[in-house]
Amino acid sequence: MITTSPHTTLTIGQLHILEMMNRCKTEDSLKKLKRLLFDYYSKEAVDEADRLWNDGVINESRIEEWGREHMRTPYIHAT
Repeated sequence: MITTSPHTTLTIGQLHILEMMNRCKTEDSLKKLKRLLFDYYSKEAVDEADRLWNDGVINESRIEEWGREHMRTPYIHAT
């Protein structure tokens, strides 16, 4: 890791992404790079969900439970 300031530390991956972004000279090239990154992380998420399904960690009933959950942030109102 490289520290760029007392409050910011960048990983090797983050630095590499910054280098790639620096090479984007047009909106179109930036859009294409962002699409590649989106596709990569989308595939990673699907692969992990498939692994959890295959390992029995999640199943149809668990997904149905998630659909019924209410996960709103509780707010404390001043009185």
